[in-house]
Amino acid sequence: MTSLAAAAGPAPVELDPFIAHAADGTGEICFAVPDAYCAACIEAIEGELRGTEGVLSARVNLSQRRVLIRYGAHADVTSFTRRITRSGYRNFPVDATVDPGHDAALSELVRALAVSGFAAGNIMLFSVSVWAGADEATRALFHWLSALLALPAIVYAGRPFFRSAWSALRVGRTNMDVPISIGVTLTTALSLFETITGGEHAYFDASTMLLFFLLAGRTLDHMMRKQARSAVDNLARLSPRGAYRLLDDGGQAFVRLADIVPGMRFALKAGERVPVDASVVAGSGQIDMAMVNGESIPMAALPGTSLPAGAINLLGTLEIVADRPARDSFLARMTAYVEAAEDTRTKYRRIADRAAQLYAPVVHLTAAITFLGWLAMGVGWHAALLNAVAVLIITCPCALALAVPIVHVVAAGRLFANGVVMREGSALERMGAVQVAAFDKTGTLTLGTPVLVRQDPEDPALLAIAARLGAQSNHPLSRAIAAAAQDAVGDNPLSVTERPGLGVEASVEGVVWRLGSAAFCGAEDSDADSASHVWLARDAEPVAMFAFRDDARGDAAATVAGMARLGVPVHILSGDRPAAVAAVADAVGASSWSAGLAPEEKQAAIARLRTEHGAVLMVGDGINDAPALRAADVSIAPASAADIGRAAADFVLTNDRLAGVPFVLSIARRADRLVRENLGFAVAYNAVVLPLAILGHVTPLVAAIAMSSSSVVVVVNAMRLRLGAGPSELAARPGDSP
Repeated sequence: MTSLAAAAGPAPVELDPFIAHAADGTGEICFAVPDAYCAACIEAIEGELRGTEGVLSARVNLSQRRVLIRYGAHADVTSFTRRITRSGYRNFPVDATVDPGHDAALSELVRALAVSGFAAGNIMLFSVSVWAGADEATRALFHWLSALLALPAIVYAGRPFFRSAWSALRVGRTNMDVPISIGVTLTTALSLFETITGGEHAYFDASTMLLFFLLAGRTLDHMMRKQARSAVDNLARLSPRGAYRLLDDGGQAFVRLADIVPGMRFALKAGERVPVDASVVAGSGQIDMAMVNGESIPMAALPGTSLPAGAINLLGTLEIVADRPARDSFLARMTAYVEAAEDTRTKYRRIADRAAQLYAPVVHLTAAITFLGWLAMGVGWHAALLNAVAVLIITCPCALALAVPIVHVVAAGRLFANGVVMREGSALERMGAVQVAAFDKTGTLTLGTPVLVRQDPEDPALLAIAARLGAQSNHPLSRAIAAAAQDAVGDNPLSVTERPGLGVEASVEGVVWRLGSAAFCGAEDSDADSASHVWLARDAEPVAMFAFRDDARGDAAATVAGMARLGVPVHILSGDRPAAVAAVADAVGASSWSAGLAPEEKQAAIARLRTEHGAVLMVGDGINDAPALRAADVSIAPASAADIGRAAADFVLTNDRLAGVPFVLSIARRADRLVRENLGFAVAYNAVVLPLAILGHVTPLVAAIAMSSSSVVVVVNAMRLRLGAGPSELAARPGDSP
């Protein structure tokens, strides 16, 4: 990882290897927080860090139990670990680009589960003898034997709860493990008191069984959440640990992934994964791009081919040169996008988090009132205490805290597996509300590879200057002109100024040349044919016109039909001529269209569509689409989009199939339903079980089972999002459920 030399704050030697800087001069460092796992943990850590001078953002990822801190030039990096410790959590710096690997938390939970299960099973055998009517001496013996088994088992198996509760209490905070720890401790203390005083009842079986079910629920929850975010874990596993660098003397040396910098050359053998985003400089091969775009057909790799990190070389040996460091590679960006789905604070997430924050004070007060109430009714302090313990345990807000993020991370994994990258969870929420879709034409609904079919007048010299101008533009029509006269481009490119939505301009030997729209070149365009036109102007006088044919994508009509089945009309927004736009609209079945739009006019069209229909989805690929992508409520860019288009979009298609658009909409609607179902279940659960516990109808053991089951139900419900048809099947048949 690149160290932050002078960009942001003092960095001691021991922290320097874990710090990386961004292009804007800010710094980033990641800390592991192994004890964090609930909404209260997030609020405690992030709240403490937000109050630290220089911290720009701090985001806790519960699945990886890490906090990523981005900070400015005046931040004291050494204060971060003290701040996290002050919030009640152990922490240590880690490399954000390295897969956590072995799941230590899961291993601890499994060991604790085994110990508590063993103790509970054996203590239950002693309890059966007591319940069967053993005499006083035998009962006392079995109670002491139960204590000898239970006490060490409870101390060991209860560590995940006790450690977390103590970390919170010693800094004056509470979390959901505080009432659990209190409940287990009180039940054990009551059992020990009964044993010492020779009482009839001891609850060691209940204490150990209580821990067993709590641990079983937490272990299952941990495993299912890990399964839900498997897309992220799979991405991390795709990264090789390093690669063999080619040295000037002809030898090779292994370089760790984090130490690779742009410009390093590597040998990529058959069967090896591309370590970082790179370009082929020698050799030829076949590249498996299934991880990138879901396509099973390999891509040919020749000198000049760009390769994303994680792709597999299937054939031959390639010599590649690194284009980006590991932190900025395709894999790193995709991992960050998928993880962002879990971390984003959406409307529903904020509601759930606020409710979870109220949990600790409300449940402790309710448990105290329950104890005092039953005591006042004269049932005895044993029964009153057990009822209070049941209240403490059964009202855990785990289900509420999991209700939203687990759905978003499952959705992100499902989308990624089908060639769609979601950049943040709030985009899914906004997508679910979409009522109308706006599509760009060129490069989005069409193939984006137009062919020059006519030039007027047919002057090779004018074609040559147009090709030199077009070679410096990203617009598909400009590239088509450059491709039609490649020999004219040569090795002496022009210095051009690109004007989004209009064209390009350059000065050549005192003459100002323009290549672009009719308005930009001072021409009056004819609407006689459906071809797309580009004009060439010399000193503001039009001198040539170029006509192109750009066919609609093969799945464009099915995509528009799929959106219609979902109740979302499609409107085309294009800067092209009306006749060309009308022809494409007719070919794909779009309900309406607008032509000749400049970038700012596309923004206005988005605002008009929002007024007429509601929330707007924009799908576009060009530089001129970036303002409209940002103006829309939610946006999608295809894989072929310009960098600025992808940066402005909320979703990015990693393949060339538009079928991903209705698929995203359908997933978003299902995710919205599942989030509301989860939240409704979490609220209903507490509304039902809390009165039952207060009224004494729930034992601590039943409370543990109910609390653990509520979390599992929420996770299982979210996993339903993995079922159903993919984009191709959805486009091929009616319905809105993938």
